[in-house]
Amino acid sequence: MNEMYNMGLSLHSWSAAAVLGMIFINLFVLIVSNDLKKYKRANALYWLPLEITLLGSLIFTGIVMMAAKHLDFTIENIVMILISFVLIVLEVKRLKSLKYLSTKKEHALNAYKPFARTILQAEFVLVLLISLWMWFL
Repeated sequence: MNEMYNMGLSLHSWSAAAVLGMIFINLFVLIVSNDLKKYKRANALYWLPLEITLLGSLIFTGIVMMAAKHLDFTIENIVMILISFVLIVLEVKRLKSLKYLSTKKEHALNAYKPFARTILQAEFVLVLLISLWMWFL
């Protein structure tokens, strides 16, 4: 049983690192993008499904680890649950504003970039801080 628990913790840690990497890739793609239509297409086909999958794997492994600990709610677990809700809400806000962004407007991407960059940076900082807290606790 202990080996399974350790494997679950390892998978959870790798999922957190993958989410950090995916947020960084999203931020990089946003910064280097110049064409809104290409950005929206790449985001819809590649980055969004990958990010949602990685975030889902992080949340799922967290749920499994909570079940393995018999739903023992510690302050760390409560903070992780709250941060997962915050991440989901921030992503919904970012993607909803991207969805309704008109490709016909000339500077729409330039108007969207500061908003999206702020959200992605906030997500990166949240995940990094909670990961560092857990990895070095």
